[in-house]
Amino acid sequence: MEQFTFDRATTFAQAIQAGAKSPTAQLGATVRFVAGGTNLVDLMKLHVETPERVVDINALPLDKVERQSNGTLRIGALVRNSDLARDPIVLRDYAVLSQALLSGASPQLRNMATTGGNLLQRTRCVYFRDIAHACNKRDPGSGCDALEGHNRMLAILGTSDSCIATNPSDMNVALTALEATIQIQGANGNRTVPIGDFHLLPGTTPNRETVLEPGDLITSVTLPAPAPGARSLYLKLRDREAYEFALASAAVVATIRAGAMTHVRIALGGVGTKPWRSTEAEQALEGKSVSPATFRAAAEAALKDARPRSENAFKVELSKRCLVRALTFATAQA
Repeated sequence: MEQFTFDRATTFAQAIQAGAKSPTAQLGATVRFVAGGTNLVDLMKLHVETPERVVDINALPLDKVERQSNGTLRIGALVRNSDLARDPIVLRDYAVLSQALLSGASPQLRNMATTGGNLLQRTRCVYFRDIAHACNKRDPGSGCDALEGHNRMLAILGTSDSCIATNPSDMNVALTALEATIQIQGANGNRTVPIGDFHLLPGTTPNRETVLEPGDLITSVTLPAPAPGARSLYLKLRDREAYEFALASAAVVATIRAGAMTHVRIALGGVGTKPWRSTEAEQALEGKSVSPATFRAAAEAALKDARPRSENAFKVELSKRCLVRALTFATAQA
């Protein structure tokens, strides 16, 4: 681990001012915010992240889960994953989020990891995490050893010739299906970004993963008020039951009326370079009857643009089956 200075911010202004001194908010940033540190510290030990200054933001008042007067739910960026998963409102109205959080990492990590940090979780691609290998995400223009290398865990949707790294977060998949918005304070003021616009596709610039600019600080995430009668579910398929990243996952939010699905939202994990919302699957399901044939048609639509590599073609069928099973379970709820 490289040497760095360590500071604590006690106000939003202090944190934003410190962050704004970095030339970039992406990999290579000279200033990094730290909360739980479950991802950042690992990457610093691997010399993937080498900030000159680390700013602790745990003193900021961002650790509350609060129902707003308009029915939305505001989640502070410093709310720990374990606390969010067990929150009574989340358990009752946003089950898909609780299930996604509890399927991730280990209890020890969930006790430290935060909402804001999870939004920024970095890929587990082995080539990104090993500085001996070429990685356009870590070192722009160096190439991508994953394209013809060990890519079993990597993405089949949203990929480019520059990068096929998978977004590893379970929480982000659930938030995508819930159509969350992200509140950001920065040197240029405050703004709200839909989660679908927050993460960027790799294209030719995989080093740029989000819309954050230097000094930007995620302050909260807001969930829309739940639709009356909405059902939701998160299903994760992986090599082992615990402490493992998804090979494929599916988040489903839907309302059933007179045997037909309405207000359907579908997001996939483990297969996309960002949390993958499938509008194709949603369109195939909206207004249709609840049936295995309908579910399979939606799964086919969701994966029609998949671009598997040498070791991960199995993810195409696995993801289809994952989505069909998630839809089956979600629509079977009483």
